Amino acid sequence: MSELVKWDSFYVIVGSAAGALIGLQFVVMTLIAERPPIRAAEAGAAFATPTIVHFSSVLFLSALLRAPWQLITIAAALWGVAGFSGIAYAVIVARRMGKQDIYEPEFEDWLFHVVLPLAAYAVLAASAFAAPGYTRQALFGVGAAVLLLLFVGIHNAWDGVAYHVFVHRNDTKAEQGSGESFKSGRQKTREDF
Repeated sequence: MSELVKWDSFYVIVGSAAGALIGLQFVVMTLIAERPPIRAAEAGAAFATPTIVHFSSVLFLSALLRAPWQLITIAAALWGVAGFSGIAYAVIVARRMGKQDIYEPEFEDWLFHVVLPLAAYAVLAASAFAAPGYTRQALFGVGAAVLLLLFVGIHNAWDGVAYHVFVHRNDTKAEQGSGESFKSGRQKTREDF
């Protein structure tokens, strides 16, 4: 299909970025897994796992739209299923975020972990219905959804790493320091951290 050919470079770049970021997420998770906080799995299901799901969705959609389809309807049906699955997953993430109690989500967390992914997956699902009659516009909808998911994943990955480096690591140092300060008879001050 000629409309899909025009998107080849876009999906090569976006798909490659998603694949590389998935690999980096695994490296980061391995590095910070030395000393996970108590109930980390509960928070991981709410905050870390969705990032991999969004990057995987971008990779899947990039591969899907690089395939040599003869008709847009088959590809549209598949990205529509991905869109509806993503909507359901965003609802699951919202429930997980609300149930976990290791971290109190802020507005930014709700925006990037629930609202924006939900919007991206909704655009993806709506684009599937528009594809037979408005192929060009539907492909722009898919492209926008893919980019939004990629940027949401990048934000969430960075936010998770920053949390572990600046908050969790300092908490760990404070715990270690409290044992040391008890032994030495002095309290640690903010400057000690």
